[in-house]
Order: sequence, then C-alpha cells, then structure tokens
Amino acid sequence: SFKLQIPKINSMSKTIGIISIKGGVGKTTIASSLACDLSDNYNKKVLLVDANYSAPNLGLHMNIIEPHKSIHEVLANKTKIKEAIHYRFGVDIIPGSYIFESDFNPLKLKDKLKKIKNNYDFIILDSSPTLDSEILSTILASDNLFLVATADYPTLSCSLKAIKFANQRGREISGIILNKVHNSKYELTLDEIEETTNIPVIAKIPNEEKAIRSILSRIPISIYNRKSKFSKEISNISKALTNNKESHSFFSNFLKPGLKKEQVNRQILKNKLHKN
Repeated sequence: SFKLQIPKINSMSKTIGIISIKGGVGKTTIASSLACDLSDNYNKKVLLVDANYSAPNLGLHMNIIEPHKSIHEVLANKTKIKEAIHYRFGVDIIPGSYIFESDFNPLKLKDKLKKIKNNYDFIILDSSPTLDSEILSTILASDNLFLVATADYPTLSCSLKAIKFANQRGREISGIILNKVHNSKYELTLDEIEETTNIPVIAKIPNEEKAIRSILSRIPISIYNRKSKFSKEISNISKALTNNKESHSFFSNFLKPGLKKEQVNRQILKNKLHKN
C-alpha cells in the first residue's frame, strides 16, 4: 500500500550572517572555515552562500573557480536555488558569479533561502562589505549576525557604522569575531572594543601564516590545518552554535586560571541561542 512520505522539517535551522564593512579583515576566511568546521567536526548539514554580490570570492576560498550556476542567477530568477548548489569539503555552496551582467535583486535572498532552509542545520552567509542593499540582504535573511573586525581604529569606526546600519533595521549583532590579533601594544584591547561597540567579543583569532597559506591552497583553514590556533577558535564558535562544551587543557587552566572574557561571552551566547 502507498505510504505518504512527509518531509522532515528542521525547525532548529539557523541562518548566520558574517558581516563587515571593512575589507581585509578575513570575513570570507572565517565564513568558509566556520561552515567546514560545523560540517566536519559537528556533523551538521551546512549551506554556505556568497552574498558579496559585487565582489564575490567565496568560490576561490572553496576551490570553485568556474561555477555552473551562481547566487546571481537565483536572484535574477534565471535558475532555481537548488540548481545553483555546489559541493566542496562536506559543505553545500552557492557561489557568486564573477561575470554576471544582468539585473538581480539582492533583497530576494531571504525568500529564496526559505525554499531550502529546512534542509540545513546552518546556512552561513558571507556578506557584502558595502552599506547598501547588498549587506541589507544578509541582515534581513539572517537569524544571527556576527561582525568580523580587527583591533584597530579604522576597523572600529567601520564596525560602528555596520552596527548602526543593522540596528536601524531592528537587527542586533550577536557578537564580534576579532581576527588577525597580534597581541600588540598598538592594538585596541578587547575591553576597549566592547566598551565602544557595546557588543561582546566572542572570539580572538590570532594572526597566522597558516591562514594565508590555506587561501593560496584554496582549502579552508579548518580543513587545511585543524590544529592551528585559528581553527581551534573557529571550533569554539561552532561549539557555542551547536550547544557543545568547550574543552580546556589542564596546563592552560593551571597557567591562567579562570576563563578568558571571550570564553565567558561564548557561554553567554550559547545560553541565549539554546535557552529553549
């Protein structure tokens, strides 16, 4: 006898927007590494989308040089969203097109993603760095937004603009991912950044040559070098997103007792995300 198959609905699916309006902070590196880490280490079904429409380069990070379809065709109603999905490193990816010349509507992103959102545990959006409809498409389509920044005054001023832009549209930033940290006396401290932005820093990722080499290799660093400090901090973000406990070595706890501020912030974030 015929048995009706009811598709499984993933009510816990989350769309995560990775934003910044300052170039060179490592937004795409973090978005691609986070997507791969969630898939590889936490067995999550992940979709990674290039929402940097004017300057798409997510494909380069994920070793997709010539995509057969892109997010541009989807937003121009020239193809269905499922037909634009590629697969690399355990992750579904919708790259951007380097040569697309027709009109498209960035603000259709949320509606397009609705059609496939329940197929995934996480959708990661690598946003545009421009304060216009391009970054707005990521802001409106995301359940949670994370701001990537470096510890300097030019980036801090740009971060304040991004925060204001999101807040004006009724959206809050869930946390700041501080990248390329040198621990230099010439850098802004975590406290200074938090006091200025009023947003918690949830990760401090050190500046590592391994991250640069991974980009050259077109392999996300969480796959390229799982033991790097970069990968470990990305994995700590994944733990907060997936409600997993962070592990701390005996020696690190012995040498520096107590949690770092970003660790405390991740625990608070985890509690907020999984309070139900």
